[in-house]
Amino acid sequence: MTENSTIATVRLGDTGPETGVQGLGCMGMSFAYGPSDAKESRATLERALELGVTLYDTADAYGAGENERFLSPFFSAHRDEVVIATKFALSIPPDDPTRRIIRNDAPYIRQAVEASLKRLEVDVIDLYYMHRRDVNVPIEETVGVMAELVREGKVKHLGLSEVTAAELRAAHAVHPIAAVQSEWSLFSRDIEAQVVPAARDLGVALVPYSPLGRGFLAGSFSSADKDLTADDFRRGQPRFTGDNATANAALLAPIRKIADSHGASLGQIALAWVQQQTKAHTLPVIPIPGTRKPSRVEENTAATRIELTEEEMALLEPIAGQVAGDRYADMTFTSAGRE
Repeated sequence: MTENSTIATVRLGDTGPETGVQGLGCMGMSFAYGPSDAKESRATLERALELGVTLYDTADAYGAGENERFLSPFFSAHRDEVVIATKFALSIPPDDPTRRIIRNDAPYIRQAVEASLKRLEVDVIDLYYMHRRDVNVPIEETVGVMAELVREGKVKHLGLSEVTAAELRAAHAVHPIAAVQSEWSLFSRDIEAQVVPAARDLGVALVPYSPLGRGFLAGSFSSADKDLTADDFRRGQPRFTGDNATANAALLAPIRKIADSHGASLGQIALAWVQQQTKAHTLPVIPIPGTRKPSRVEENTAATRIELTEEEMALLEPIAGQVAGDRYADMTFTSAGRE
């Protein structure tokens, strides 16, 4: 099921900008998911914009800045039409480019924002996220520095990624937070217990990353060990390998049944479920599925027009509780690891 209609729009929380109800995760165009075709990725960016996708998500850690550089020409050509979201916090040690060190301190934030502005070739970042939380730095201190960037005109809106409800409330007391980005899908629902209610109370939007379970929910692979290249990030995620992958593949059966009844793909049903969390939890939910193909953008945006029935939602309800394996090998850097 694909359509060419432009998607609807929504405000990114009480204080954020207006965006399409679905964004685009751009990480895979430069990083993590094996080889990519630059020409096809650029065509994907253009097609997404034609379909009403205006929120484009990147980070300084994606390819050590390469993703920001890659996106820069597209952003320059469409600056007034797009909402640029990028992130700081994952510092790359010069002596070991494979490592990431979480930093939330003031000197690092200031260094990071200047570097991102330069790579993106823009004067201001529309939405600036703290990518991960350094528990050794008070979040009030971190957000205080981020708020200074807003006052200085370098950043328009603030976001946080993988924070707990308490961290969100503490941060929001320092400066309004427009969006919280966390993993949220039919396979990953831990944020619904505390983070989502806190966001709703504060008027903060939720931006789910990996709404397609990094492609697993779309059926694009069934075992990271067997189906993905050696450099693919997903080979290190417990739920996609070995016996876990086998068990989790069986959980796609109800999604497949619903997809067949709608004449839709597995991925469209998984995305439609995420989009419908806006109604279920009464707050803006703007998922950012990642893709490098124009046809996938068409498929993904068409999912915003699929309405799942109460019976279908009930059929999908038990899936998350049956998933084998954590979403990361080390969950201490996620909100669920600190709640």
